[in-house]
Amino acid sequence: MTTSMVRDLNLKARGKKKIDWVSNHLPVLNLIGSDKRYTRALEGKRIGIALHLEAKTAYLAMILQRAGAEVSIAGSNPLSTQDDVAAALASEGVKVYAWYGATPEEYHSFLNKIVDDKPQLILDDGGDLVSLLHQERREALGDILGGSEETTTGVIRLRAMEADGVLEFPMLAVNDAYSKYLFDNRYGTGQSTWDAIMRNTNLVVSGKTAVIVGYGWCGKGVAMRAKGLGADVIVTEVDPIRANEALMDGFRVMPLVDAARQGDFFVTVTGNKYAIRKEHFLAMKDKAILANAGHFDVEIAKPDLDSLSVEQKEVRPNITEYTLTDGRRIYLLAEGRLVNLAAGDGHPAEIMDLSFASQVLALNHVAQHYQELGKRVVNLPVELDRMVLAMRLEALGIKIDSLTEDQVRYLKSWQV
Repeated sequence: MTTSMVRDLNLKARGKKKIDWVSNHLPVLNLIGSDKRYTRALEGKRIGIALHLEAKTAYLAMILQRAGAEVSIAGSNPLSTQDDVAAALASEGVKVYAWYGATPEEYHSFLNKIVDDKPQLILDDGGDLVSLLHQERREALGDILGGSEETTTGVIRLRAMEADGVLEFPMLAVNDAYSKYLFDNRYGTGQSTWDAIMRNTNLVVSGKTAVIVGYGWCGKGVAMRAKGLGADVIVTEVDPIRANEALMDGFRVMPLVDAARQGDFFVTVTGNKYAIRKEHFLAMKDKAILANAGHFDVEIAKPDLDSLSVEQKEVRPNITEYTLTDGRRIYLLAEGRLVNLAAGDGHPAEIMDLSFASQVLALNHVAQHYQELGKRVVNLPVELDRMVLAMRLEALGIKIDSLTEDQVRYLKSWQV
């Protein structure tokens, strides 16, 4: 029997406190966990998870375990695993393969451990587990019924696989659910990104210029929170629709090379490679601070930064100082990795409550309907999305109005 691989099991008491804390702030997950429709809905199913392994994720794994599943989990980012939480989760009987600061080789081996446990359902974050199954572990594909994906980056990769005709099982794009991109991507990323930046720099945001690179749902949230903190916000975009939206939302819009000369803080939220690169570094002023809120550490071109610098050193935990040839200093947070998780606690508990509730419902849906879903990327059914939001209102004790029968008939009729 495979045993967990964690840094130190003696840390479990501290990790349990973190899990207990968030469990009291995840009302929708708790409602699902006590709902008779889902109590043992995953009985006997093997679930493999690749997610940022912190307290909220741990509680999700425990909810799935209570639903009857055998759960294995690995971290989806080498810097987002919290060792005390990993230890606590392993002590609950979940198979855990993760520790903070994993090398690329260790990270890869942990994902392989998930595959070794022969999962039937997978929950992926960024697409690395799906990619591994399709490229290196194809012998395990026969066990897979399907799964769900948490992030924009992962859904992009999955849709590319579907377009190429290589996706071998159905994947629900939970990231594209209305409750996910509206609340998680906007409010969650917005708050948690600035939480991490402020916690690690201990600097004021008010009165400074924040450059937000990308104005998708995550970028909207990061820009909104920067504005609320008192920053002068510049948005850079490649999409004219989003650029106009940013303009109408009250932000300045310009090319990044122009914004680079003005920015104090830079946050990338594009999902693309080298959004900030050499020409931008050359234009930045002394002591510019760079952070990435996209899934992979490719949005800020670290090779360019390396080539332009004469000295690199850690000046504070999670902050690397790059000294350029002309003496200017540029500060990179969390090695350019997902800053809110690599250098923080991730999204607020109430936000992840919605996303993880959607994940539980998605996995249940795949387990019941995988044969009819086909080998493609599928959106979370609207009724499940609305159920999550309705359950949140129920948990908060908030009631809303309902349409009358006459109103329903009116909306369905073409005759006025």
